Amino acid sequence: QVQLVESGGGLVQPGGSLRLSCVASANIVSSNAMGWYRQAPGKQRELVAGILIGGRTKYADSVKGRFTISRDSAKNTVYLQMNSLKPEDTAVYYCNRGYYSNVPPPFPSWGQGTQVTVSS
Repeated sequence: QVQLVESGGGLVQPGGSLRLSCVASANIVSSNAMGWYRQAPGKQRELVAGILIGGRTKYADSVKGRFTISRDSAKNTVYLQMNSLKPEDTAVYYCNRGYYSNVPPPFPSWGQGTQVTVSS
C-alpha cells in the first residue's frame, strides 16, 4: 500500500511563504507523475500542481506564478513552495499521484494532509 506523509503546513500571514514536503513509499516518486492537491472547507479536493517524471510541471490558474512543485526522487520526496499566499489558499494540502485533470488518477490511499491557514 502506498504511504504518503505530508508536512510543512502552518499559519502564515497574507503575502507569506511556506514549503510543503511529502515523503512517499520507496520508488513512488521516481516512477509516477506526482501532484499536490488541496481541499478547503465545504469544497471538493482540487489538483493545484503536478510534475511529470521528466520534470515538466503544470499548475492550476489560481496558483500559477506563486507555487512551485519539485521532486527529489532519491529522497522519495515531493515539495511545494508556496509564495505570495492568499487567504483563499487556506486548505488541507495533500500529495498523491497526479498531473492534470485526473490523469493519472490518484492512488486510492491518501495521507493525513497538512493544514495551511493564511490569515492576518
